[in-house]
Amino acid sequence: MKTRILGIVLAVVLIGGVAGVVVTHLHTDARDPATKTAVQVQGVIGSEKADFFADPAVRKALAARGFTVRTVTSGSWAMQDQPLKGDDFAFPSSQAPADALARTLHVTRELPRPFYSPLVVVATKAAATVLADNGLATLDAAHRGTLKMGAYLKAAGHDAKWQDLRGASAHAELRGTVTITSTDPETSNSGALLLADASYVENGDSVVTDQAGLDRTGPLLKKLVSAQGSQKSSSEEPFTDFISGVGTPLVLAYESQVAALLLAHQDPGDLVTLYPDTTVSSDHTIVPLTPAGWRFSALLTDDPALQRLEVQHGFRPRAARTVFDTATAGDSAYLDRPLTGVVLAPVPTSDIIRRMAQAARS
Repeated sequence: MKTRILGIVLAVVLIGGVAGVVVTHLHTDARDPATKTAVQVQGVIGSEKADFFADPAVRKALAARGFTVRTVTSGSWAMQDQPLKGDDFAFPSSQAPADALARTLHVTRELPRPFYSPLVVVATKAAATVLADNGLATLDAAHRGTLKMGAYLKAAGHDAKWQDLRGASAHAELRGTVTITSTDPETSNSGALLLADASYVENGDSVVTDQAGLDRTGPLLKKLVSAQGSQKSSSEEPFTDFISGVGTPLVLAYESQVAALLLAHQDPGDLVTLYPDTTVSSDHTIVPLTPAGWRFSALLTDDPALQRLEVQHGFRPRAARTVFDTATAGDSAYLDRPLTGVVLAPVPTSDIIRRMAQAARS
């Protein structure tokens, strides 16, 4: 009961954080003296960065360096449908949608990638234990383990039910199809990256590059999506549901979401972090659209104070990787800092991912 109550409180905080970010796109706080002198930039961001940009410490650090930032949230792939008029940057959750945006908007310079986060699966303790007992996962620490992607995808391809797995009958909440809840891959980055990861494994540990590869992996990807029913458009929603105790037993998440929870000293309950043995990394990539947007992007990439704040929100700074390791040293029961035994698979091109998502959702 204590865990559920804390989870609900966290959910309200998270939702409040997103709402706060949306409001800042519409209004500037006249009481903040920094807004009178700083360069104001505005942009569209993935929802998983909403709490970062709403954080007063982040806003203070940016103001100290001459910037105030106003943002609205959007699914990473849905950004292509945004007008972006008057925006200084777009900040999706990975490189593929950023590359697609850059082509559409004729941005030819190399795009900044300030930080990244590998995909993980958060599981209840019961679900993780049953998966481990049936050869679909291993448990390496009290709340950390490895998801065997090949074995999981084989089970998913055969429409495995929880009741088919040894030990699941002892847990009333484990029922229905064994599936990972993810977001809509046509609009959200995390959902699309799950398909990229699964397609790599299904394609013989080879990235899908053509129609033949799409045809070969398509039936499995369609099963992964159809087994879920309706899907959310934001990665925050299924994660918040999970923490609140009302979600499904297996949820696709970013490692940053788990790390941010721990670094904020929130109670994760019986959460177990499963790192797929073959996973993909979400490279948060900025598409600067104005000179101010380029300067702002460089600040997020290179500034040590902002790097430390990025870590506090669970992200791994690309230019200061040891900062993440130091900050999360006490959280090894949940986090695998060196990504032991994890293969980071390459991601298909944006065109292939979009075709993959459209086919899986059709």
